[in-house]
Amino acid sequence: MSTPWHQKGAAEVAAALRTDLTAGLTEAECRRRLEEYGPNQLEGAPRVPWWRILLAQFQDFMVVVLLMATAISYGMGETADAITIVVIVVLNAVLGFVQEYRAERSLEALKELAAPTARVIRDGREVTVSARDLVPGDLLLVDPGDRIPADARLVEAPGLEVEESALTGESLPVRKSASWVGDPDVPLGDRRNMLYMGTTVTRGRGRALVVATGMQTEMGRIAHLIQEVGEEETPLQRRLAQLGRWLVAGCLIVCAIVVAAGLLREERLTGPVISQLFMAGVSLAVAAIPEGLPAIVTVSLALGVQRMIRRNAIVRRLQSVETLGCATVICSDKTGTLTKNEMMVRAAWVGGRSYTVTGDGYRPSGEFLREGRPVSPQQEPDLAQALKSAALCSNAKLVQAQPARRGRGDGAAGGRSGRSHRPGMGQVVFSVQGDPTEGALVVAAQKGGYRPAVLQDRYRRVLEVPFESERRRMSVITEDGDGGYLLHVKGAPDVILELSTHMLRDGRIVPLTDQDRQAILDENLRMADQALRVLAVAYRPLSFPAGEGPDQLAELSTDEAAARLERNLVFLGLLGMIDPPRPEVKQAVAAARRAGIRTVMITGDHPATALAVARELGIVGAEGRAVTGRELDQLSHSELIAAVEECQVFARVSPQHKLQIVRALKELGEVVAMTGDGVNDAPAVKEADIGIAMGRTGTDVTKEASAMILADDNYATIVAAVEEGRGIYDNIRKFIRYLLSCNTGEVLTMFLAAVMRLPLPLLPIQILFVNLVTDGLPAIALGIDPPEPDVMRRPPRRPDEGVFARRLGIKILGRGTLIGLGTLTAFLIAFFTLPGTPGVAPLDDPAVLNPARTMALATLVCAQLIHVFDCRSERRAIWETPLSSNPWLVAAVASSVTALLLAIYWPPLAAIFETAPLQAWQWLVVLLLASAGELLVAIRRLILFGRPVRLRAHVEEEA
Repeated sequence: MSTPWHQKGAAEVAAALRTDLTAGLTEAECRRRLEEYGPNQLEGAPRVPWWRILLAQFQDFMVVVLLMATAISYGMGETADAITIVVIVVLNAVLGFVQEYRAERSLEALKELAAPTARVIRDGREVTVSARDLVPGDLLLVDPGDRIPADARLVEAPGLEVEESALTGESLPVRKSASWVGDPDVPLGDRRNMLYMGTTVTRGRGRALVVATGMQTEMGRIAHLIQEVGEEETPLQRRLAQLGRWLVAGCLIVCAIVVAAGLLREERLTGPVISQLFMAGVSLAVAAIPEGLPAIVTVSLALGVQRMIRRNAIVRRLQSVETLGCATVICSDKTGTLTKNEMMVRAAWVGGRSYTVTGDGYRPSGEFLREGRPVSPQQEPDLAQALKSAALCSNAKLVQAQPARRGRGDGAAGGRSGRSHRPGMGQVVFSVQGDPTEGALVVAAQKGGYRPAVLQDRYRRVLEVPFESERRRMSVITEDGDGGYLLHVKGAPDVILELSTHMLRDGRIVPLTDQDRQAILDENLRMADQALRVLAVAYRPLSFPAGEGPDQLAELSTDEAAARLERNLVFLGLLGMIDPPRPEVKQAVAAARRAGIRTVMITGDHPATALAVARELGIVGAEGRAVTGRELDQLSHSELIAAVEECQVFARVSPQHKLQIVRALKELGEVVAMTGDGVNDAPAVKEADIGIAMGRTGTDVTKEASAMILADDNYATIVAAVEEGRGIYDNIRKFIRYLLSCNTGEVLTMFLAAVMRLPLPLLPIQILFVNLVTDGLPAIALGIDPPEPDVMRRPPRRPDEGVFARRLGIKILGRGTLIGLGTLTAFLIAFFTLPGTPGVAPLDDPAVLNPARTMALATLVCAQLIHVFDCRSERRAIWETPLSSNPWLVAAVASSVTALLLAIYWPPLAAIFETAPLQAWQWLVVLLLASAGELLVAIRRLILFGRPVRLRAHVEEEA
């Protein structure tokens, strides 16, 4: 195996690539290498053509059977039946096609992360070329704001810092060093001598040798991972496919029995007899299959999606809505998901005193607490000077923008690079321009009452000695209105302490003793143990000899100016910063735990930082530990499975590690929701049972790989989405129970009539009317029932739970039997009591058959509409579920009753459906028979449980 590029020195890399470190490659050599290595672009898998996506919508087992029934109906002259079924099937296919056609564009978005142009040295001259034409060995030049166009090994890196959070998940810009050489297994985020495609330069400049282009880059590896992740059926899709197979199998068996019995019973198989038998079979098929079920599921999911949008969760794939309800693990990136991706000063140690700083990200409001009591920094001279010097020694700016608007986010491909505080509606938005660490210092100073603009007017900057990674510090000279000069320095604590000879205590400059130095080092260690990023601040008054001043110092090199200035400093204190957790996340994690859902943090950040945030959020306890990517590489498969089962925090992991963790969790039988916002999260987000992207800070790559997008980037929204997902699954069970009870009643009616050699109690067109019109609207209304109060106090259901689990099949058969018997009884009463037409046999007499079928139709519809209210809860009785909680259901039932009355009493519809007006006594019989099922169930409950209220304790006993 060849030595990794980050393990080689610059000269060694240049020799390996046959590149001149001064003149770069020749144009001729670049053309040759472009032919050899190909263009610097990301390749995608072949796009699935639209017509294949459309055809796939008709491959569902139940849809195929419906199309077969359509063909048979059309062949027998039942054109209206055939057209009705075709319309439903096509409508459902269009809904599915629209959803799927919008998906699968991850690699297209990934390509947008590539820079359009690049500056290189070729033939000894600086030229700008298309990023597509870069080749390994090119000598690349980068400046602040540049997006890195390829992977490269640094040759020069003065003051260079690069934003890599979209690739690694780490929130802070990484300081680069051309002289640094690492071990072979150093994680991606720690390779200080490397630049990677898609990252952005925030400070300094660099010269680097391109070592990988196109699909050979780290970004290309992610593109490969995205391609490798296939699409899996959601639990709902598996359940509905299973349901379809069962329904079709049952339908075929019943039809075969009826047709076989008829063939055996008839002595002569004449044309009319065969036609009647086929009509009976088609009627049974139409009765057995709930034609509207696929469309109702789609519509219910779509309505659920609209509710989730109102709660800031944007669902891209309808079938994923329900999957949320059975999630058992939420894997979350840390930066920008659990935390704000906004650095904030959390602690200060100044003049021997410790302070806690409160607040929310970049919002410049908060308190300074000493021993738990608020203090005014302006009354604390040591703290005041530390805040002023820290702000004056920073280049970042705090920007106040317009009030936040709720929306789908900016959608920028590199969304993570924008850092801003986005509160709720109507609040002012604050963002930082510049380095986030310096932004935290500016915000802390403003919390203390020192506005940056006022400070800069009072203390005019006259010289800056810039930060460099080798020096690990930055200095500025300011001049006050009286002509005095001050030097302000910030940097690594050990460096600043080494340059200090005094410290500020109680407003006085005093010598820095060994005891003071040890106290500072101890405090620095304590802050670091809390995963705080610690900076030290110092200052000293300056006086210049006659004829010298800042202008003369500006003419010196950085090292010379630093040697003259950065000595005999007055140590001011330590400032500890952290990317703080989102305030609402702790409650969301606790709510998820109550719902039986485990939260796992997967981040590219350092283990100490990850653990500190995880402990603060309650993801792990005090004894929790983090497993690093390097440790994962050492594990066997069985050890990986064990680690994933036990550990809640994974740190310093690569995109491949994230993918492994998600796959291991799925292997354990977990239903995994994976959140993410960076490009590094995209493969794992796509692999998860439900991938969740951040809408505001998320990259387009992750959004396209996801099934759901959080419009407000709020982890708490996930918990709300889980609640909706569970409610949606409950509602799907409700309308499956409702529709199949009705279909069972229809099948039983038709089957018993065939066995009893009676004419068809219901015509196929009447059954379609029931299944699609009078049943359809109430079923859809059931789909928007609000979640029950205890939905988030139940454990997640098993992903392999069948459609008829928890006695649902028994409830369907029991109520379906009552509906079927009532419907057939209504038909028999009318058939044997109504006077017929003289000289016409009752089996062929419309004067008998039409009123009898109308009574059967009315009984069937009314029984179903009464039953729909019983389907609203599997845990509560019909009288314990208030109608006011779902007014849409009341409206749907009223609409179905209206449709029934129109089909009976409006002549044009009565002619189509072959119905006849009913008399008052017939309606009385209809209502008695329709309500008999609910009355019997109510009596049974009262006998079994004594009183209705106790029903809540007998969840599984409900009929």
